[in-house]
Amino acid sequence: MTDTVKLLSVATAVPEHIITQTKAAETCARLFSHRLKDFSRLSGVFENAGIIKRHAARPLEWFVTPHGWQDRMEAYAETSRSLFVDAATQALERAGLKGQDVDCIVTVSSTGIATPSFDAQLARRMGFRSDIERVPVFGLGCAAGVSGFAIAERLARSQPGAVVLFVSLELCTLAFRLDELTRANIIATALFGDGAAACVLRAGAEGVAEVESTGEHLFPDTLDIMGWRIDDSGFGIVLAQSLPPFAEAELGPAVDGILARNGLSRGDIDRFICHPGGAKVLTALESALSIAPETLDHERAVLAEYGNMSSPTVLFVLERVLRSGLPERSAMIAMGPGFSASCVTLRRVS
Repeated sequence: MTDTVKLLSVATAVPEHIITQTKAAETCARLFSHRLKDFSRLSGVFENAGIIKRHAARPLEWFVTPHGWQDRMEAYAETSRSLFVDAATQALERAGLKGQDVDCIVTVSSTGIATPSFDAQLARRMGFRSDIERVPVFGLGCAAGVSGFAIAERLARSQPGAVVLFVSLELCTLAFRLDELTRANIIATALFGDGAAACVLRAGAEGVAEVESTGEHLFPDTLDIMGWRIDDSGFGIVLAQSLPPFAEAELGPAVDGILARNGLSRGDIDRFICHPGGAKVLTALESALSIAPETLDHERAVLAEYGNMSSPTVLFVLERVLRSGLPERSAMIAMGPGFSASCVTLRRVS
């Protein structure tokens, strides 16, 4: 069908600063070992996280001194603008388009606040037209890479021929807290990195993949699994220890329900493209989806090189899967605050 939505391109971007996992572990030990009684037991997460390095909005030295809302949001705005332009420009160039061709832009981010949103701040620099439709989305967390993609797909489907730009950007490292003597803060310090990704979608166009279906599942009574606690110093991570076993037990039926609503089953999926939330989460996902251990190879490679960047991470995986050859049908999956699961199925374009 000529009016199906096609994915035209994907591009990614990261900040210039690199923090190796070894340096992160050493710095965290220096900052917390004498203040947190259980630090020696918790510190193993750095070695077991499956991460070699991350990219960060600020150099490692920035994180050893206290920062409040103003410092964090200034860093967020400065780095996000740069990443937005980098990722979006690359995605448009790969699609053979320019900023003036964009009809609608969906931007997702849950690691900072900017008003006006970045699509407006960067409109002149990107060359966006004055009649562009802007849809900034906050609060979907790690799931936003897939659920935001689905929002962009629905907008493209409702306006055949319109160019929809989807941008996902997160600066998770800016939520690092010296004052949070908690297990969740140490785990977040071991896991999270910064990055951005952009996609171009259009109905009735040629592309690298066809968007076949979208869907979400909201789990009841799960608000305490993941999210932010907000105070005068900034964001504080909410991260339940039960996340991997919850994913292992609950994700499979949720994905089955999403697929069934779109006339599909798990057996129709040739490859799952998953948000790599962490090494334990990936193992849980493979169990939940009944796929062989170590199947999620691109996910593990992205996690090792970039850490968990929240919403853009699954799009880093998608970029690698496209580069290696998209199978006949794939399902992009991510989980996030709510607690929720999002799914988008993609079909290879012959």
